[in-house]
Amino acid sequence: MPLPQLSVVIVNYNGVSFLKECINSLRDNLSGISFEIIVVDNNSEDESCHYIKQNFPDVRLIESKQNLGFGKANNLGVK
Repeated sequence: MPLPQLSVVIVNYNGVSFLKECINSLRDNLSGISFEIIVVDNNSEDESCHYIKQNFPDVRLIESKQNLGFGKANNLGVK
């Protein structure tokens, strides 16, 4: 599988209410290029991880067991 032209890292913490619109917007606006979406979940207490697994199985989900903060979570996603 060729490497994507673009990798999008989303850091999430208890943001299940925003995930659908965010991911669908990326898909709608990135047509024509290859891309991947990576969500780093910062130990959310809502149903974010379950929601992503059920509705967006092609999204790469990294489930952190602790809240790393925005910067460290981005670095984990890039890694």
